[in-house]
Order: sequence, then C-alpha cells, then structure tokens
Amino acid sequence: MPRMAVRSLATGLALSFAGTTLAVFALVGSTLYFTLDREVKQQDDLDIVLISRHTRRLAQELRNERDVREHAERLASQVLGNPALSMEILGTGGAQLVEHNTAGIADAAFPEAALARRLPPTQRITEGDVVEWRNARGVPVRGLATDAALADGTPVTIVIARDMTDRWRLLDHYRERLYGFGLAGMLLAFLMSWLLVRESLRPLREMAARAATVTVERLDTPIEVERAPSELEALTNSLNAMLDRLHGGFERMSQYTADLAHDMRTPLGNLRGANEVALARARTTAEYEALLESNLEECERLSRMIESVIFLARAEHPQFMTTLAEFDVHDALAQIADYFEGLADEAGVQIRVQGEGRLRADKELFRRAVGNLLANALRYTPRGAEITLSVEQTPTAVEVTVANPGTPIEAALLERIFDRFYRADASRHREPRAGASAGLGLAIVRSIMALHGGSARAESDAASTRFILTFARP
Repeated sequence: MPRMAVRSLATGLALSFAGTTLAVFALVGSTLYFTLDREVKQQDDLDIVLISRHTRRLAQELRNERDVREHAERLASQVLGNPALSMEILGTGGAQLVEHNTAGIADAAFPEAALARRLPPTQRITEGDVVEWRNARGVPVRGLATDAALADGTPVTIVIARDMTDRWRLLDHYRERLYGFGLAGMLLAFLMSWLLVRESLRPLREMAARAATVTVERLDTPIEVERAPSELEALTNSLNAMLDRLHGGFERMSQYTADLAHDMRTPLGNLRGANEVALARARTTAEYEALLESNLEECERLSRMIESVIFLARAEHPQFMTTLAEFDVHDALAQIADYFEGLADEAGVQIRVQGEGRLRADKELFRRAVGNLLANALRYTPRGAEITLSVEQTPTAVEVTVANPGTPIEAALLERIFDRFYRADASRHREPRAGASAGLGLAIVRSIMALHGGSARAESDAASTRFILTFARP
C-alpha cells in the first residue's frame, strides 16, 4: 500500500496565504485595469466630442465648400498637437474637403464605420455617440461622424477619429506589470507566511519535544511550553490531564497487580504449606481427607478470585452487556433475597424487600451487583438485625439501596471503597470493610453500573451503612 505523503502544516498554510494574496492581487489589479481602461476611453471620447462640437460650429460659420477648403488649416487645428487624432471633412458626393493625419488609420472602413452612425446637424453630440472599429491593419480606432450645414445650406460631414494604439500599449504595459507584481507578491507572501507560521508553530514543536521525553516511568511529568499562545493552552491542558489519567491508571494497575499477586499468594502458600506438613510424615486417612478438603477450599477461593478478575476485564467493554430487558425491580430483589435466605438464616439476619419500580437493564448483571452488595452486608450485619433491599423510582432515575446496620465506615474509606483490592492503608493487613472477599466484589458492582451508564455510591452513619445503585431512566 503506497505511503501517503506527509503534508507540512507550515507549507500548507503558506500556500493558502499565497493563494489568497494572489486572489487579492488579481481582484484589485483587474479592478484597477478595467477602471483605467474605462477612464482612458471616457477621456478620449470627451476629447472627440469636444473637437466635433467645435469643428461643427466653425463649419456652420463658413459660406460654402470653397470656404471650407480655404479654412482647412483653421479647421484642422482642432486636432493638431496630438498625433493620434485625425480629421476628415467630406462634401457633396463624398469629396474630401479637409484631411489631417488620416494616413495612419485611414482606409475604406474609416469613414464608413463612422458614417454608419453619423449625427444630423442639429443633434447634440455626446460621449455615447462615439463608436469603435478596427482598420484593415487591426488598429483600434474610436471616433464619430456628424453632419454640419454651411451658411448656404450645403451639408458637409465631419469625421473625428483617434488611433487607440498608444492606449492599448499603455494598458498592455500596465497588465504586464500587474502580472509581475502579482507573481512577486505571491512569492513574497508565501515566503513571509511560511516563516511566520514556522515561528508560530515553534511552541507546538517544543510541546512535541517535551512529549517525546515522557515515558512510563515519567508519566507524572507535565508538558509545559513557555509563552504558549492561548490556542495551545487548551491542548496543553488536555495532554496534561491525559497524562494525569494515565499516571493514575498505571498507579492503580500497579497496585492492582501487587494486590492480586498478594491475594493469590496467600491461598497458594496455604496449599503448599499444608501439603508440606502432610508429607512430613505418614498420615491417617482422616487427616488426608481433611487436607484434601482444605485444598479444595483454597482452590475454590482461587477460582472465585480468577473468575472475578476475568469478569472485571470483560466488563471494561460495553459489548459485554448483551441482554437488556425491562423488569420489575421489586420482584428481582425478592428473588435475590430468596437465594440468600439460607445464608441469612445461618447468620441470624432477616432480609426485607420494599418499594416499587421498573428498570431496563441486563437482569443477570443486575442480580450480580445486588448479590455482591447483599453478600457484603451479610458479612458485617450483627445477628438479629435486618438488611433492607429497597427500590425508589424518580422521574429521572431508579435507585436500588442495600442497607444494613453495623459499625459505621469512615468517610475516607467511602470515597475509595469501590476500588479494586482497596485497603485501608498501604499495608497488606485486612480491613474487614475494605478488604473482604479479596476486594473485588464492590469493584465488580461499580463496573456493572458503569456498563449501564449509572453510578454506585456508599453512605454510612450510626444508623446504617447504605450502598446505593443509581440507574438512569431512558
């Protein structure tokens, strides 16, 4: 599979800035170019109109065509001084009475293009009357034609035109300069933006370098970047929060592994010690039977511990909860109470179920969670007391509570009582409330509640200890 090319963020942003700059240059340059073209044409058209008006007025003062020829220089003086302007006055039958500077642009189309839209003697001449055409050599020409009545009533036609070649050259030169400036501006924008983006991304490179130094042994090392912009502060905080979570997770995993090894070592040590003692000398059949019973108890203890560990590992994945169904919580609690009735009788404890409610959950996991809490309550409830299994339904949640009287649990223990293998302190001694049943029963309860999107909490006072499971209602 071909490897995708790695794209540089600095290069990508620089290209974007350069493209934007080129687009701005093109927009501004095009606007200026067409504005200049329009202004030049408007100015030239105004010159043509003014010359045409003045020439027509002068012609109207002359008596006949002979006077027009005699005053040819006076009439042609209107276009003197500008080699791009030309004049032609035509008399009866198209005879040329006055001609000036028509050699450069005159051809058969010169009078015809203008005469096609020539104006009557009395019509006011405006810029809108100017027409544009090209001669046989492709030279652009702008001009107009107007009739004028001499003093004796003879009509003559005045043609004023301007060669636009110099204007085209001006616009071509301007356009070429726009291209050059646009290309230079784009390259300059690319270079400057690339340097600026590289400098702006320096804190990100520093962050990457700091992150590269973080190892499993140094997860508690925060990523700090000097003078980091505000846009990177959120990323830095998120990375540091992630490192804190990873550090806490590794710490808990290390503690979990150590506690698991310790709790597995105890039954294994018991097995080994009992067998070594039994093998030290010959034993009776009854003694061997007692040894086998003891070994079986330790094996069952190991089996329960391994099953709990496997359950916790599987419970980390939501797909573990495969069967969701709606059921009556009171009936489910009553079934659990019936299951534990024998153990309750042995412990001299009564189990009471109260409350009504319905819940949509995995029923088997629900039974296991409540069963773990009930087994824990049976372990610490004084003889002759009563354990209460209750359900309460609110508009937003369903709460299942397992309450039993007994010695209150300290507030510091309540915060971590659902942790795996939690101990009252860092030592390995057993704290009855925190460490019973290998310290996995309450952790399983919390995992089951997490699968259901709910929560588990514990409360304790002089009256009772209460474990509360909160299921969110759909």
